[in-house]
Amino acid sequence: EEEMSIPLRELIEKHVGGVRGGWDNLLGIIPGGSSVPVLPKSICDDVLMDFDALKAVNSGLGTAAVMVMDKSTDIIKAIARLSKFYKHESCGQCTPCREGTGWLMQLMDRFVEGNADVREIDMLDEISRQIEGHTICALGDAAAWPVQGLIRHFRPEMEARVKKFQAAHRR
Repeated sequence: EEEMSIPLRELIEKHVGGVRGGWDNLLGIIPGGSSVPVLPKSICDDVLMDFDALKAVNSGLGTAAVMVMDKSTDIIKAIARLSKFYKHESCGQCTPCREGTGWLMQLMDRFVEGNADVREIDMLDEISRQIEGHTICALGDAAAWPVQGLIRHFRPEMEARVKKFQAAHRR
């Protein structure tokens, strides 16, 4: 345990020995467990681990189960794995969650390969927003937020993956 408002970078360096390969090798951090949006290194450099600071950067403290990803991480694949988890965990009672988590998972699986269209990034975001805040429990929000963080901070990586796939398959 640590005091509230410790800088995220200090938390990582003090309690886990830093990022593999050094701080400059950091790709992103999910600061509050799998249900909150990922933050890129540029935000992680200075953000504090508290409710207000993380809310101000469109993420959250959640469970404070910090997930650190270095540059060897396939960020699209990592978020797709979370989408698969939340699809599996959905009880199916609420239509936005039952249907939406399936759509998120299917689209994210396609983005892992790059077998998608760049315009579908906005569709993915829209689906996540149709789930967010429209379910009985918090699982819908938990499924939506990691995808929203990916799009907000790593959209260029998603676009590059699609363009690489299209070039290889002459689309």
